[in-house]
Amino acid sequence: MSCDWGCHNRFYRDTENGKIAGVCAGIADYFSWDANVVRILVIISAFAFTFVTVGLYIFAAMFLPAKPRDLYRDDKEEKYWRQYRKSPRETLSAAKYRFRRAERKLSKLEAYITSDRYQLDRELQELDRKSPR
Repeated sequence: MSCDWGCHNRFYRDTENGKIAGVCAGIADYFSWDANVVRILVIISAFAFTFVTVGLYIFAAMFLPAKPRDLYRDDKEEKYWRQYRKSPRETLSAAKYRFRRAERKLSKLEAYITSDRYQLDRELQELDRKSPR
């Protein structure tokens, strides 16, 4: 599925893991909680606030889209988006660290390529290739 950045952060009904309409499973999936805990909380809420809870559940079941089966390319991508939803600040910090590390490597490579040492190494390799064995 080709999607922009936002589709991975959307709230979906998880019909594959759901018992009725997948609303509780969708909430659990979005927040990385256990689905059974969410179901128990919804049942307790239904006893205390019957009309509100049932109304919200029906509304969510009718208007929330079902989670696409091919939302993630692989487990690694799914793990990344789950971590991002759970802790965006930590995920952003980790991404910044990886970019800084890549930038340092790139700057070292750039310094080597623009140095006299690079030119000397190239000339030595070229001589090595041209020399008979």
